[in-house]
Amino acid sequence: MDGVPRVPDQRRPAPGNAPEGVRPHFSVLGPVRAWHGTEQLSMGSPQQRALLAALLLRDGRTATSHELIDALWGEDPPSQALAAVRTYASRLRKVLPAGVLVSESGGYAIAVADGALDLALAEDLSTEAEKARSVADLCQARSLLNKALSLWDGEPLANVPGPYAETERTRLEEWRLQLLESRLDMDLEVGCHAEAVSELTALTAAHPLRERLRELLMLALYRSGRQAEALAVYADTRRLLDDELGVDPRPGLKELQQRILQADPALAEPSAATPEPAAAAVRPAQLPATVPDFTGRASFVSELSDILSAAEGRVMAVSALAGIGGVGKTTLAVHVAHVARTYFPDGQLYVDLQGAGARAAEPETVLGAFLRALGTADSAIPDSLEERAALYRSVLDGRRVLVVLDNARDAAQVRPLLPGMEGCAALVTSRIRMVDLAGAHLVDLDVMSPEEALLLFTRIVGEERVQSEREAALDVVAACGFLPLAIRIAASRLAARRTWTVSTLAAKLADERRRLDELQAGDLAVKATFELGYGQLEPAQARAFRILGLADGPDLSLAAAAAVLDLPVEETEDLLESLVDTSLVESAAPGRYRYHDLVRLYARACAERELPPGERESATSRLLDFYLATATGVYALERPGDRLVDHLERTDYAGLRFSEGATALDWLYAEADSLLACVRQSASDGSMLRRAVDLLWAAKDLAESGANSHQYETTAAAVRDAANAAGDERAEGRARTTLTNVLLVSGRFNAADDEARLATLLAERAGDTVPICWASNDRGIIAIYQNRHADGERYLQQAIDNFRAIGNQVGEASALCNLSRIHVAMGRTTSAVELARQGIAIYDNMGLTLRLANGRFALGIALTRADRHSEALDELSEALTIFTENRQRLWEGTTHFRIAEAHLAAGRPAQAAQHAEQALALRCIGGDWMRGNVLTTLGRSLAELGQADRAKACWTEALAIYLQSDAAEADEVRQLLAPVAAA
Repeated sequence: MDGVPRVPDQRRPAPGNAPEGVRPHFSVLGPVRAWHGTEQLSMGSPQQRALLAALLLRDGRTATSHELIDALWGEDPPSQALAAVRTYASRLRKVLPAGVLVSESGGYAIAVADGALDLALAEDLSTEAEKARSVADLCQARSLLNKALSLWDGEPLANVPGPYAETERTRLEEWRLQLLESRLDMDLEVGCHAEAVSELTALTAAHPLRERLRELLMLALYRSGRQAEALAVYADTRRLLDDELGVDPRPGLKELQQRILQADPALAEPSAATPEPAAAAVRPAQLPATVPDFTGRASFVSELSDILSAAEGRVMAVSALAGIGGVGKTTLAVHVAHVARTYFPDGQLYVDLQGAGARAAEPETVLGAFLRALGTADSAIPDSLEERAALYRSVLDGRRVLVVLDNARDAAQVRPLLPGMEGCAALVTSRIRMVDLAGAHLVDLDVMSPEEALLLFTRIVGEERVQSEREAALDVVAACGFLPLAIRIAASRLAARRTWTVSTLAAKLADERRRLDELQAGDLAVKATFELGYGQLEPAQARAFRILGLADGPDLSLAAAAAVLDLPVEETEDLLESLVDTSLVESAAPGRYRYHDLVRLYARACAERELPPGERESATSRLLDFYLATATGVYALERPGDRLVDHLERTDYAGLRFSEGATALDWLYAEADSLLACVRQSASDGSMLRRAVDLLWAAKDLAESGANSHQYETTAAAVRDAANAAGDERAEGRARTTLTNVLLVSGRFNAADDEARLATLLAERAGDTVPICWASNDRGIIAIYQNRHADGERYLQQAIDNFRAIGNQVGEASALCNLSRIHVAMGRTTSAVELARQGIAIYDNMGLTLRLANGRFALGIALTRADRHSEALDELSEALTIFTENRQRLWEGTTHFRIAEAHLAAGRPAQAAQHAEQALALRCIGGDWMRGNVLTTLGRSLAELGQADRAKACWTEALAIYLQSDAAEADEVRQLLAPVAAA
């Protein structure tokens, strides 16, 4: 049994004499144990377990008595060794089901059923993983290896005596490390660099002389943008190998160091990690379905297909289609993409850039979606546009991918999204000609010819209905101005109404406001086209179409649409589905609806033309009420007893009600974009401004969780400015309070304090108590981070008094926990622990699970400083579990950091480094300042592990962060770096 275990089907016999139905199962990848069904069997003394282990590891073969004696005692067996073996075997036979332990030829054997030994399962999984990897199915291979590794339960053959067990322990541990290295290697192939750093940091600490782990760590750090640390790992490794073994690093490690020094572009490729192809692991196929009745455009299809196919073997090909809205740019682009997809075997990406609307898609958002589609983990996606664009090009290098960028606003929006790689191509559609898009092949798409238009109409309506009324059909397509979208709308209406003739439709169109004189470039032509479809709507449909178009945001849920229309949900759904049938509204997903940007503009024009201002305002007011009422309910469910909800604006329209927190949070995150768009839209109307501010406040989880912090911040700033312009001090004070919170969690403390100070002044003038309470609480937190402890204690005591005055126990608990942290900073650990426990008691009594995590977080910090490390880790681990379950990524990352501090204080630097890396991998830890803190702690941990060069790299990066923000922590890091520099 030397070396890596053999392939299972070459070694494992049938169950032998074991009776049918008896299937005991065994484990050796941890303590040696046996179960019969769900009952764990007692395996007796250590020597008895050693005998069982020796038999289990014989691959089902018979072991002679002499072999067993040698396994248990080696070269110095006791005088009664043979009798002892027989005794142990007899005892095992009594415990195990009949027929499992058998005597054969003067020895013994264990009959183990297939899948009944954890080691055998691990071997099977490892074999299957290798097969999956050989065909480039890395996702499956990683999953199989993770399952295999999960079978280990501590040290193999734990506490089993004897030389054979010791040899097997070493072998099995080596095999586990090989499996780990293989899985980590694949992690890097699929782009999971940041996640891998945390695990590799812990593994290199546990196995400092294992060079393959060091090599993987260097590559993971480099791909995570941490070049200095990657090089520092090499320096630490070289010094360690020289000190411990008197040798140099192996050639592979030296070569990797040189490639990092030279910033070898190939290192950024996932395929650089191993010789197996990684590109095929994730193959996006995002093209929308091509329409089955695609008609005409033959010359364009040929022209564009030739351009795209020429991308193979040369620089990227770019084609840009321009034309008025409704001319069929998207339909043509998608059709051509399907025709050309065989030239792009590594996948096709598609995005609607929403360039015709007021809020076009941001390139960095699109790049994030593309990177995820290409297999990049969320934690590995950088924040900035430039870094995302660079990573995007790196991921595409060596692949042949087609990118369809639909409905682009301008060339500036498109440029970061171009692949830029040989063999890739991009197909862009836009209302404007992109003459400033360098190297693009420009195509101007005009309306259809009469023949093409008639053919499209016929394919939708049916040959039989059109054949006998050809002239009427020509009148219809002419009335549509030969615009494909208008033709499709008209034909779809006719196809859905079997009692109509083509002449009926032609007559209707002849009487409608066709306005062919407006069929020119730009929106007027589109408006004239949509006028045809709009004119055929029933009155209730037309009203819904007009009113729903008033709402900002990317889409509307069915419940939100019902609020806008002031109709029951069932009736609203019928209307919306009928509008979907006319192609005037799209179904974004089950229960969600959206307008094409140009259709929305047309719908609003209809509303402005046909609805009095009061009715339009009532519709948007109902939507605001719906969001505010629902968000208030979510807030109350997440924070029962929090009195903020008593101080929010009242609503006339009811919202949704939820019975449990997970569903409520699902709603909040799903509605985030539309909800924040409603806030921005409503803030411009003085009659809705205060409700808009309160909606933002009620939805503060969007900022605190880190999920939508950027959109939340821009919305809060817009509402603040609107309130200031309106001279509404109450609204402005509340808006500044919400802005304080998002600035605080992102680490911009000076700006946050300015907002909190102004919020307090405005709230005092307006007699608005609630913002005063929360602003004092926030200022106390800011003072903690800025080391202004006396100020912080004063602010937080004010907050406690204010919260008690209005009976807000949740706010009081929050301020108590924050005051605990002030006492920690001032060295008053006893009172710090007591204050945190007071806050926890309030949270616990009120059943606030999520807020209880905040309390445990504060208590964990206090206990760490009090050198009660085991208790601290218990509290912080519980907090981490709650934050993770509630998708609070920002708090999850921050808690990993605090756990790292606790481990470091307890003298466990390896665990500290692992948790610090997990905090960094989450990327959502509260801005650059907090990143500096995590890097400082990581550096301390690495220094204690003897990795001085990597520690220096961490501290150097942290110092740069602190200097940029003029943070006081810079002096501490300088002191850490001083002895390193001197050495």
